[in-house]
Amino acid sequence: MNTNDTEILEVLTRHLLSVQENDIPAYRETSSADLTMYEWWVTQQRIDGLPFHEFMMEANAKRGTVFGAEGEPAPTRFDLANLLIQHYGDTAIASYTLLITTAGTQGCKVGSHNETRVMVKLDGAWKIVHVHKSPTYFTPHLDPRS
Repeated sequence: MNTNDTEILEVLTRHLLSVQENDIPAYRETSSADLTMYEWWVTQQRIDGLPFHEFMMEANAKRGTVFGAEGEPAPTRFDLANLLIQHYGDTAIASYTLLITTAGTQGCKVGSHNETRVMVKLDGAWKIVHVHKSPTYFTPHLDPRS
C-alpha cells in the first residue's frame, strides 16, 4: 500500500467509525455535502445529502445504539475483507466486504454486505462522495448448496 492509499484508508476508517459511533462532526468532515448513496436495506432509491444519515445517527445516539441495533449497546467492530483501493489522481475507489461483528449475551454475530465508496480530494482533503452497498447472499443463478 502506498502513501496515498494509506491516507485514503485512514479517511475511510474514520468515516466508518463516525457512523458506528454516531459521531456527526466526523461524519461531516469525511463526507461531501452532496454525498449520494444506495443502501439496499434502507430504500430502493438513491439517498442524497447528509441529513438522512445525520437524523439516523442522532436517533441512534439518543437510544444508545450503533448501526440501528435494538436493545443494550454491545461491543461492535468492523473489518474490511478483500479491500481494494483504486487511485486515479484526485479520485479513489475503495471496494470491500464490510464485516460487522457484535458481541452479545448469545455470543458474537457477524453481518456483512459489499460496499464501494468513492472519494475525491476536495480542497486538499479526501471526502466520501458516493457509496453503493449490495447484499452478500447468493445470487439467484447460483445453487446455494454448492
